[in-house]
Amino acid sequence: MVPLKPQASYDDFARLDIRIGRVVEVQPFPRARNPSYKVGVDVGTDRIMWSSAQITNYESAALLGSLVVCVCNLGSKNIAGFTSELLILGAKDADGRVIVLGPRGEVAVGEPIF
Repeated sequence: MVPLKPQASYDDFARLDIRIGRVVEVQPFPRARNPSYKVGVDVGTDRIMWSSAQITNYESAALLGSLVVCVCNLGSKNIAGFTSELLILGAKDADGRVIVLGPRGEVAVGEPIF
């Protein structure tokens, strides 16, 4: 069992910009330390945001067009010379593969998570 983290306030949660995005581009990322893709995501802003994502258990074609849950305001992070701007949320399955989180139905791009 994984223990619960310390209590957070609703205000802590409300500061996070968590929203639905659609994967619009997937590129290989051979310079990453762990197997990763460069993933372009439309999150309903005026531009595509990019993420370095360790989700290579998916074929890139399977990711294209899929809806994902993203945290958009954690700040940029330089990963092997690439600027990762958002976090695509996921969880590990029993075999240790990252399973990308997404809505169970069609949801508009940019829709906030609450």
